[in-house]
Amino acid sequence: MATVDLSVIIVSYNVRDFLEQCLLSLRSALQGIPHEIWVVDNASRDGSQGMVHRRFPEVKLIENAENAGFARANNQALRHAAGRFICLLNPDTLVKKDTFQRLLEFMDEHPEAGMVGCKILNPDGSLQLACRRSYPTPWVAFTRLVGLSYLFPRSRLFGRYNLTYLSPDEVHEVEAISGSFMLFRREALEQVGLLDEAFFMYGEDLDFCYRFRAAGWKIYYVPTTQVVHFKGESWKRSELDRLRHFYQAMRLFVRKHFHRRYGIAVVTALTLAIWVRAALSLLARLLRRVTLPLIDLALMNLSLALGQLLRFGGLMHFRSYLLVDLVYSSIWLLCLYGTGLYGRYRLSVVRAGWAVLMGLFINATFTYFFKQYAFSRAVVLYAGVFNLLFLTGWRALALWWPPGTSRQHEGRRAFFGRRTLIVGDACSGRAIVERLHRRADGLYDIAGLVTLVPEEVGDKVAGVPVIGTLDHLADLIRRERAEEVVFATDKISHDQILTVIDSAAGTGASFKLVADDFGVIIGKASIDRIDEVPMVELDYKLLTPPNPALKRGLDLVVAMLLLGVGALPYVLGKLFWSRGRRPLAYVDANGRSRRRVLPGSGPRWFRNFPLLVDVLLGRLSFVGREIEEDPRADGRVRVKPGLTGLVQLYGGNQLSEDERERYHLYYLRNYSLLLDVEILLRALFGQGSRSL
Repeated sequence: MATVDLSVIIVSYNVRDFLEQCLLSLRSALQGIPHEIWVVDNASRDGSQGMVHRRFPEVKLIENAENAGFARANNQALRHAAGRFICLLNPDTLVKKDTFQRLLEFMDEHPEAGMVGCKILNPDGSLQLACRRSYPTPWVAFTRLVGLSYLFPRSRLFGRYNLTYLSPDEVHEVEAISGSFMLFRREALEQVGLLDEAFFMYGEDLDFCYRFRAAGWKIYYVPTTQVVHFKGESWKRSELDRLRHFYQAMRLFVRKHFHRRYGIAVVTALTLAIWVRAALSLLARLLRRVTLPLIDLALMNLSLALGQLLRFGGLMHFRSYLLVDLVYSSIWLLCLYGTGLYGRYRLSVVRAGWAVLMGLFINATFTYFFKQYAFSRAVVLYAGVFNLLFLTGWRALALWWPPGTSRQHEGRRAFFGRRTLIVGDACSGRAIVERLHRRADGLYDIAGLVTLVPEEVGDKVAGVPVIGTLDHLADLIRRERAEEVVFATDKISHDQILTVIDSAAGTGASFKLVADDFGVIIGKASIDRIDEVPMVELDYKLLTPPNPALKRGLDLVVAMLLLGVGALPYVLGKLFWSRGRRPLAYVDANGRSRRRVLPGSGPRWFRNFPLLVDVLLGRLSFVGREIEEDPRADGRVRVKPGLTGLVQLYGGNQLSEDERERYHLYYLRNYSLLLDVEILLRALFGQGSRSL
């Protein structure tokens, strides 16, 4: 007889922070229940395995060498699970303290139940419809594909796909529940068998439920307890992969279970419908991405037509201008793209104006150097003027036109709004959220509040869900596809802010700080005001591509040159200056402690010559922050330590901590290759300069 009441199995892939939170919630929820926890890691590259070893030694960890998929990985643990009941749980979930207690009690009271699922909530508190659903039979699939399930969600006839006609707060027997949380009996598992490994991801839970019911077991939706599911964290690398796997799983399910029941004609029709739906989903995503360029392109063609009307009095030459139109429109679109108008600055009137003028200049130049495009310079000029009017005009109109209804307001926010995360505690976050909501343009689409207080996660502040803590901000940016992050509290140090910006590299998000005087000094000149509260855009050039690569390139070239030139003099110098050794300990850019033994006598270049190897290896830079053994309590260094730098030049240890930090922030914000060269020259030839 099993001595374990419950085995919890989690399959994880590159979601270390979410897995950590999930395991912490399990510790609380499993108190008093004899249990075991299995984590099957599908070759994560984010250190998940080490985190589980360090923080949760009680967890049984299976480490795969490759991504085995959801079904196969679960089966690895299912073969060893000893519990009377077994729960499959996604790593991006948080369980309530009473979740397992209530569901185990339900299972004991309902021996006919083979499987149960609870109410699964999105981070904003809304219900995830997939936590109770039906099989995609021909009728259910038809109502879903043609949209009847959306139009009549309360209808028992049309709302069967997600059972939207049932109360979400009552217990129901259902056909299927979500694989993100499903709890079942060992007895039923032994009768039904393991998950079907033909499903890589998606569909295996639906197939599992189908087999449970075919074996005579009932499946219940039990909403007396809840789980929060951050949905799809492991699979957010590629929307196309998600779509492909999802619709492949649906096709596999239909072929496996409906072939004998409905015949080949119905199965073929269902398969065709699945692929049509997949194509439409893909097309909808693509259209959303190209809507703004299409609007601009249409207005450019209107401008060109108006230009011809003014120049020729008609459109009789329009066909002759097709090649010109293609070339000129492409140049203008590239200018618009290059100035960020299809990214975070999509409604910037000033940038649109600059982009149009830049494109007009290039296109006008074309008419002089490439005669095949020089049909009429007047038409190009007219088109440029109209482009300036139209492309800036529609953006100004969209920016300032007051939305008439809440639906129009939401529509504009969804289309033009900047997906924004607010960082702060409940008090500071509430103040900013309320101000952003009061803005008439409604262009801040607030995805959630990131708190400094873990206990606030799951709460709502001014109607906005608290979706995580600062430690997970980079993951939250990716998950919410946030375009902007606003730091709304002075309780976060600038070093923490820099850590977040550094870890969020590649997300495309921009960062703003609700500024005090110091914030205005370190931030960018552009300031967005909300009810007289200034928000300064944080723009650190040293962290912005391609500057990190340029800086590294300069270090490599100069280090190799100096090592080549100085190797022989250094070897000869050891014959003259061989007395003494000077130990040096420092923390490199990755937070690792390094120890070096340098010559203790001789000229400065001789004593520091071995450090050129550290520069070559990327542990040091020629220009950076001061070399210290323990520069930060958390062991991380945002600016790479350097042989010289602004702090070393202008005071070194005589400076206060604030003064040094300002020099570091100035360097981060104003970095350029020329600045590095200037600092190096000052270190070499300046009077009173200080360096290592």
